[in-house]
Amino acid sequence: MRTHPFSGSPGPGRPGGPRRRDLLRAGGATLGGVGGASALAGCSTGGAGSSDPMQFWQFYAPVAQQDPNLQAQSEWFLSRIKGWEEAGGHSIDPVYIPGYTDPTNTRLITAFASGAGPDIFLISPGDFLRYYNGGVLEDLTPYMEQEAIDDFYPQALATRTVDDRIYGLPMEQEPLAIFYDVAAFEEQGLSEGDLPTTWEQMLELGQTMTGGERAGLVLETLPGYYQNFTFYPWLWQTGADVIDAASQRPIFDSDGAIQALQLFQDAIRTGAAPRTRPANGDIVSAMTGGYAAMWQGGIFDVAALTQNAPDYDYGVFTLPAPSGADSVTCLGGWAWCVNARGRDPEAAARFTVEVMGSMSQESIDAGVAWNGVAKGNIAARASVTEAIGNDGAFENPILQQFRDEILPTGRAEPRFPPVIYKTVSNAIQATMLGGADAAEQAEVAQGALESYLETYEGGPLL
Repeated sequence: MRTHPFSGSPGPGRPGGPRRRDLLRAGGATLGGVGGASALAGCSTGGAGSSDPMQFWQFYAPVAQQDPNLQAQSEWFLSRIKGWEEAGGHSIDPVYIPGYTDPTNTRLITAFASGAGPDIFLISPGDFLRYYNGGVLEDLTPYMEQEAIDDFYPQALATRTVDDRIYGLPMEQEPLAIFYDVAAFEEQGLSEGDLPTTWEQMLELGQTMTGGERAGLVLETLPGYYQNFTFYPWLWQTGADVIDAASQRPIFDSDGAIQALQLFQDAIRTGAAPRTRPANGDIVSAMTGGYAAMWQGGIFDVAALTQNAPDYDYGVFTLPAPSGADSVTCLGGWAWCVNARGRDPEAAARFTVEVMGSMSQESIDAGVAWNGVAKGNIAARASVTEAIGNDGAFENPILQQFRDEILPTGRAEPRFPPVIYKTVSNAIQATMLGGADAAEQAEVAQGALESYLETYEGGPLL
């Protein structure tokens, strides 16, 4: 059974659960339907100080599958919990929930709304404000040393921080890039020197590489947090944005936003990219089966290709930019958060910081074991990156390329409330697949954002 290491779970349609991109995609629909912070505002576990085991909701452990990578990721979580408990810490039950942000699985939202949320849980940057604005995130700052805070890369920690207080500790950084099939390029007489660096070149190459059952360029087409995540770099490359961080006002009605929306529409209209992703969105099947020549994916796809197609010849390149502009990518990744109204918030915070945010050798080793061995992605901390070097998973030159060439072009995935996410998503979908006018959609989105922010109260939009 093919697995996807990004979430530590098999992909859709396979037993075990969804990938992170599917969780993000699904999460957007959930957020839009529930309404975000208001659904959490009154929640309280009311069990602080309870001796009952704390619950750690995630999608990695325990798993009983045979895949060695999934087992390694599961074991990593179980080992951290075991070490904590053997040292006398409050006992923890790891709760494996493969789709708790899926719209058909509102377990996490319902749990918080009913005062029974988990003590520790994983969320993405895009989901942060729902829980922060709901008042359920424990401030982890008092449990951390300044040296450890400074050890986190600023871009990794920024979207989990409000007023210099830290409410989540990132496990990783996951940049986006374009994957390409070497054989498909060689069939066209192309080499590395022909890799596109501009949007125009990318679309032209996408059209050239499209033929038969093969898609030239694959962009995300399904609405959701993941599509927004993949759209933001193209938006940022134009100099545009959704929200102006300084004024906290929407700036989506701009030439740059129109250009980015138009890019997605042109990719479909010209035939450079398909309306639906080949192989049901499975990059491994699509690229090894000859169904895709280029694919916008992330570092999380490297392990999937390595494990399931070790002899497959592929490469990656930075996201092309508009002529004269610099390439920018988006950095995703999961973070540990603590329920401030859980059974024992202090113990949960101490456990989280000891594993993810301490300068102890054990904490650094835990980061090395996760980023450099079990999962194979870029660490969120300088000490961990230094300790990994080019060892372990980073013997793979593709991972080194992600770290050395693509990561420096990265910007953190933004944290927007559900309404903002959905507004942008609607504009992308209407333009990309509905054929709507990009300028009109940017204007419509701007109006919706302005109306929403007139009454918005919550954490800063970053």
